[in-house]
Amino acid sequence: MNNPSVKAALRHQLITARRAMPADVKAQADERIMAALLTWLDAHRPSSLGAYLAMAGEPELMPLYQGLEARGILLAMPVALEKQAALVYQRWRPGEPLARDASGMQAPAVRTAQIAPDVVLAPCVGFNEQGFRLGFGGGYFDRTLAVNPRPKALGIAYASTRVSFPTDPHDIALDLIITD
Repeated sequence: MNNPSVKAALRHQLITARRAMPADVKAQADERIMAALLTWLDAHRPSSLGAYLAMAGEPELMPLYQGLEARGILLAMPVALEKQAALVYQRWRPGEPLARDASGMQAPAVRTAQIAPDVVLAPCVGFNEQGFRLGFGGGYFDRTLAVNPRPKALGIAYASTRVSFPTDPHDIALDLIITD
């Protein structure tokens, strides 16, 4: 089996399992992830954070985002301006309007204040022991992490999504994976 089919099967399996998590179990796991992320942020004190908007059962971090500006951390959200390109990060505050970007994902509607965040969060469909992320397969995060200088990249995942999968030459390992 080649890598794309192995990864596609894993994506389907992991997303299905993630969506089947009971709401109370997911909420508790999300709380543990937010606590661990907040501990990391307090220890490392980045001035800006590339966040994400949860979809398809990803860990929900919005409650954490709402308090970060008071801690001196600017938030930015990823925007795909065109397919097959790296993401850019747009300054964003919780509650500001959203619109679909070139990838079809929700992103800030106003796109006039791009920033290069110190740290970016990369939601993981799955991850492996070597710190590689399995995403939705569009390659946006790999292209984003290939830029220089590269931001510190933190994977956000449920511990149950740690799996073994083959990597490709274009895959880029994350600096750290934060789980529940």
